[in-house]
Formats: sequence, C-alpha cells, structure tokens
Amino acid sequence: MADPTSGNATSGKVVVKNIGLLLSGDIDHPILDADAIVIDHGRIVAVGRQADLDTSEPQVLIDARHTCVAPGLIDSHVHPVFGDWTPRQNQIGWIDSTMHGGVTRMISAGEVHLPGRPKDIVGLKALAITAQRAFDNFRPGGVKVLAGAPIIEKGMVEQDFADLAQAGVSLLGEVGLGSVKAGYEAQQMVAWARKHGIQSTIHTGGPSIPGSGLIDKDVVLEADADVIGHINGGHTSLPEAHVCELCEKSSRAIEIVHNGNERVAIAAAKMALQLKCPHRVILGTDGPAGSGVQPLGMLRLIALLASLGGIPPELAFCFATGNTARIRQLDSGLIEVGRAADLVFMDKAQHSPGRDLLDSLRLGDIPGVGMVMIDGIVRCGRSRNTPPATEIPVIVG
Repeated sequence: MADPTSGNATSGKVVVKNIGLLLSGDIDHPILDADAIVIDHGRIVAVGRQADLDTSEPQVLIDARHTCVAPGLIDSHVHPVFGDWTPRQNQIGWIDSTMHGGVTRMISAGEVHLPGRPKDIVGLKALAITAQRAFDNFRPGGVKVLAGAPIIEKGMVEQDFADLAQAGVSLLGEVGLGSVKAGYEAQQMVAWARKHGIQSTIHTGGPSIPGSGLIDKDVVLEADADVIGHINGGHTSLPEAHVCELCEKSSRAIEIVHNGNERVAIAAAKMALQLKCPHRVILGTDGPAGSGVQPLGMLRLIALLASLGGIPPELAFCFATGNTARIRQLDSGLIEVGRAADLVFMDKAQHSPGRDLLDSLRLGDIPGVGMVMIDGIVRCGRSRNTPPATEIPVIVG
C-alpha cells in the first residue's frame, strides 16, 4: 500500500494477469478481448493477451484470478470542502470510504457546503483557487479530486473568469446555486467561462439547499452549460417529459446522479439510447448531501440502470468511466495505452444468484470490490464497504 495522501506517487512496472473480464470504459467497445495489462510509471503501457506482452521482471505482479478489471469509477458530481471531511454530514473520511466503492476520481460541482461560504466576487474566487490548490496536493485514499468550482454570482465580469483560469481553475460550480438564475445571465457567464477553458455545470430541477431555486428546462437550454447537472434532480426532478426534451434539444452532457429521482434517471438513460447518443451520459452521486454520504453510490447507480433500466451493465460502466473522462478531458477512465492506471477489480458478490458479475448487476446486485489501484499503486485490497467478492485478486510478487 502507498501513502494515501501522496499527490504524485506512481508505480514502477506492474503486471496484471489472469483477468477474467476486462471492461474498457469505451462506449463503442465496452468489453476487451484481453487478459493482461502492463503498467509502468503509473500509466498503462500494454493491453492484450498475456502471451503476447512483455511481462518480464515486474516490480509488482497481480494475479486477478479471473475477476473483472475496469477503469476506476469517476464521480462526476461531488461537493467537497477541505480535506477528507464534510460539514454537510460532519463526517470524516468520506472520500477514502468512497474509494472502497471503486471510485478513483471525483469532480467538484462546487464547494457549496463550506460554513460561511463567501459570496462576494473576491471571496468566491479565493475559495475556488484555494480548493483547487488544496486537492491538487492532497489525495484522500489516493483519490484524485478535481476541485475549485466557484459558484457564480451577479456582478462577475469576463476578467473574473480569465483570472480564475490563469490561476488554474477549470470548473464552474453548479450554475443556479448562487444569485445568477436567469437564463440570459447564465448564458453570458457560461460563454465567458468556456472562452477561457473553464467547463460549466448547471443545476437542474428544484432547489437543493437554501439559496438555490428551481432551474427549469428553458433556463437550462438558454444557459447552454457544458453539463446538464443532475438531470434527474438533486433531489427534486423536472417532469419526465421536460427531462426527455432536454436530452433531445441540447447537445450537452447528460448527468445522472444517485441523489436524484430514480425513475427519471432511468428515463434519461433510455432516452439517450433512443436518441443514439449514449456517449453523452455521465454519472455522479451529488454527495455529500442531505441524504448522507454514499460510498457505494456509483455502484448502486450502475446496478439501478442495469436492473430496472435494462441498460447493458457494460454500457452503464462506460457512463461512469470513459464517457466522463472524455467529456471532462481526463487522462483516466479508459483501458488504453497512455491512460493513468486507475483500476478497480471486482467480482460478483458472494451468494448472488447471478451467473457472473454482469449477470448479477442485471439482477440488481452490486459487485464486490477486491482491489483498487490508482496510478498503478494498490490503494486497498478487499473493500470494507461492498459485499465480499466471490473471488479477489492477489499480489503474488
């Protein structure tokens, strides 16, 4: 195990052999015909059949024991504050705990739960820059948290977005959680953010915290943010017909979250498949929130879509990995050469009636996590949070 707080540690040569099922994260080719991965300096350097790869002299040799290997899950919608503590639930260790649910990366939708969060322009910029710097240097459980997502307020001008971008901020917090709620105002600021390389997310649905408000379909369409945040509500959803209209009329990312309306989550995912744009669907938890912290929220959302939604589970994993990586422009989320070696090893839960991991997900059972790797370094073995996996990988050398 490595120091879980180290921000830049990477592996030497690592070989993973005897993979039973390799999920790619690529929505166009979700399952790979391969049984081995070679990693060096935290990056994937080869994927294929073990007999065809250079697996000699690894510093670490992992026998996957015919379990499933997938890209580490990416939670596209979280609300961190500082360190591994959330004042929303006064809970310590929530990020490390989520890593035990297979999550290796998180994207902030705004540090909104900070007590006394500044809402003046100087203060909100300072908070975003501080959060970005802090999580760039600190990785709870090894998890990479892309933080520093300012909540935009009235009075901001283009130079404010230029200043944020120059300082390293690359995200906007949920549009609508601050004083900017009108579509035309949001559209202008979203455009300024995009011009300076900052990606935006808009709140969708009813109010979630004091100070937020209803953001309806017309505001979402007019604002044209890069990500339609929690399209299934966080918690209260727009009418299902309006959600489907957003999927059809907008070309932006469709974000489905655990802390939203489950019925509408399924409807949004099905509509994306019907419109032949499954590559737009990404997943998040929208936690911590009033409903608590969900270490297994991403796995539960995948199981929901696969079982009650009838979405092929291998595609649901792509929603939580490769789709998010491409939309968020990340270096992880896909099993391909050059990507960060952020991996989760899974098997069906013990005593699940499913024939294998994918079948167990179709039946609604979440898998057991047997190991999590970030940048080629093993961060945990058998998860303390998932049900025990039927089989787990072992480090043999």
